[in-house]
Amino acid sequence: MLSKALLRLGAGAARHPWRVIAAWLIAATLAVLAAVAFGGRTADSMTAPGLDSQRAAELIERAGTGQEGMTAQVVVTPLDDGATFFDDDGARTALTRLRTEVERLPHVLGTSDPAGALDAGGDTAVRGGLVSADGRIAVVRVQYPDQSRLSAEDLDALVELGDRLRPELPLRIEMGGNLFYAFSDPDGGASELIGLLAAAAILFLAFGSLVAAALPIGMAVFGLTVGVATMTVLAGVTEVPTFAPVLGSMVGLGVGIDYALFVLARHREYLARGLDPQAAAGRAVATAGRPVVFAGGTVVVSILGLAVANVPFMTVGGVAVSIVVLTMVLASVTLLPAFLGAAGPRLARVGRVGRVGRVLRTRKPGRLARRDPAAGAARAAGWRRWIGHVSRHPVPYAVGAAALLLTATLPVLGLRVGLPDDGSLPPSRTERRAYDLVAEGFGPGTNGPLVIAADPAGDPGVLGRLVGAVAADPGIASVAPTHIDRATGIATLVVFPTTSPQDKATADTIARLRTDVLPTAIGHGPARAHVGGAAASLSDVGRRTSERLPVLVAAVLGMSFLLLMLVFRSVLVPLKAVLLNLLSIGAAYGVMVAVFQWGWGGALIGLEATVPIVSFIPMFLFAILFGLSMDYEVFLLSRVREEYLRTGDNGTAIVEGVSGTARIITSAALIMVAVFLSFAVADDPSTKMFGLGLATAILIDATVVRMVLVPATMTLLGRTNWWLPKWLDRTLPRGPVGTDGTDAESTGEAPRPRLADR
Repeated sequence: MLSKALLRLGAGAARHPWRVIAAWLIAATLAVLAAVAFGGRTADSMTAPGLDSQRAAELIERAGTGQEGMTAQVVVTPLDDGATFFDDDGARTALTRLRTEVERLPHVLGTSDPAGALDAGGDTAVRGGLVSADGRIAVVRVQYPDQSRLSAEDLDALVELGDRLRPELPLRIEMGGNLFYAFSDPDGGASELIGLLAAAAILFLAFGSLVAAALPIGMAVFGLTVGVATMTVLAGVTEVPTFAPVLGSMVGLGVGIDYALFVLARHREYLARGLDPQAAAGRAVATAGRPVVFAGGTVVVSILGLAVANVPFMTVGGVAVSIVVLTMVLASVTLLPAFLGAAGPRLARVGRVGRVGRVLRTRKPGRLARRDPAAGAARAAGWRRWIGHVSRHPVPYAVGAAALLLTATLPVLGLRVGLPDDGSLPPSRTERRAYDLVAEGFGPGTNGPLVIAADPAGDPGVLGRLVGAVAADPGIASVAPTHIDRATGIATLVVFPTTSPQDKATADTIARLRTDVLPTAIGHGPARAHVGGAAASLSDVGRRTSERLPVLVAAVLGMSFLLLMLVFRSVLVPLKAVLLNLLSIGAAYGVMVAVFQWGWGGALIGLEATVPIVSFIPMFLFAILFGLSMDYEVFLLSRVREEYLRTGDNGTAIVEGVSGTARIITSAALIMVAVFLSFAVADDPSTKMFGLGLATAILIDATVVRMVLVPATMTLLGRTNWWLPKWLDRTLPRGPVGTDGTDAESTGEAPRPRLADR
């Protein structure tokens, strides 16, 4: 059985702690060395098979125009406020040198020539979108090959060139483009440190012991090192999205410290009963480790369910994050008990420092004293009174809490997916400054051009009709000259919308071009045309994830219901669990819409402007949050189930089970919220969304759901909480995943005999 295996694993690690710690040190060293030798850099490719933007990219690649590759843009303006490129020869000469230097960079296929266009005539420069009408802003567009032939070194080379030329030229130089989006490093390093420090402070307050606070942090650092290094190795084999390391660090720190907290709390309970450290560690892993394994497995399976979206970068990102979670689960049942064994009886002692809601007594000031087992009941008295109060008034608490969460969910009705553009970055970033200059000089749509790829298929008049129809659309500001490949006949049109890339009107323009403008211009002949470009690709990915989200939700809900039914031998308990988890996730979505789309409190997390919700984040958040919510669900209900098996009384089981886990759950939730909120202040809006969404959902889940809705609804359901048809009880497997008397006996708990079938 699982409990027996965990008992042997935990006890063995505690008996031979230095062997296990050495093994983890070797594993971490090998993982880091492999990452250095074989690892790759993260990169973003927002494409998916079957999308119209992907078909456009395939046509462009056939034509060999180079427009299927990556692009960057260098935006410049004279440092002299009164100068323009039309009349300042020095600025024009500097512009020529800048372009020449850019063309010498590795892998650059070509650049636009605003200085040459100026020499040919001001009107030509303006029409080509190379110099603004007032002559103050010029753009050098840089063409690279496709992303598979590039790396972050190409971005570094461009940035370093700008840093070198700024002191030498009389120009303000800013840079942007999808090369930055694909290869910019995620900004998670400082957030990880802030999260670790916050977690350490909460653990110290919770346990009142530096040793007890240090062990979960140490385990999490080990696990994160191995997990992220393994993710880096994966990036050397396939394309790992840039958000994966940040999200992996965020989730890994949260679940790792939480899992360690669950096991550590049980270990200290057993030490207080008089068990020796090795036996206590084995028993703790067998009891608390079982929910940890189950909860971690649920997180992994939920995240891997992202594959249903059929968006490759989401699937790979899910695999990368799952690696970190699995590493944390493994560390919780091997490395942590080794730490516990090495710490010995010191973990049974606490100092006079404060902790959450209680102060432990010592025999003498400044001395350490072994915990009094009887003190445990006194410390839980406050929680017991609260849970008893909720249980005595279940209807108003259930209705009130549900109404609160449903109200918080209402903003979801206005959810708009998209992708925040560089205009949502802070002004300290060069991408934001380049974006603002381009929008000022050429209009907001210039920051997100669309690329229409057309195959005339022998119809000579189709291109003329196509250009005319596109230019006449009210959402299009201008159309660049058509490029026709002589060998294939494929034409590419670069068109500039009137609105910014993240504006909903841009998505409407893309949809109108596809459903109305292009079909009307092409007619019923064999010719075809597709709308591509970065803005179109992101719009397509957003639409696909929205379409596939219900499939993911149904799959995760069904899987969670079945697993919880196996664990708790009940029909209503898992049904209630999935419904309550949906409420907390829905409320988190609502808060995200209010903050990011409506701007409520956005300044508190450094949000520069309102932005749409990143298209793939709702699906990612659902998969992660549902798995994380199962952590608390399993941990709490396992304790309630134990009490019910022991006493046979539903009311007593609810009060004792919930109050007995309340302090650990609230401490664990505070740690997760602190870790996630530390990422909510990052520069990148996507990181902010992940951080705020995860923090909000965990806070709601650990407070309103676990401490109010769970005891209230379980009280209302009474003994039917544990109802399971006899035929189903006989069919379901026992032992390996079930919470029954045999599991408890295998850990030495010796509970009362298992209740008869209800």
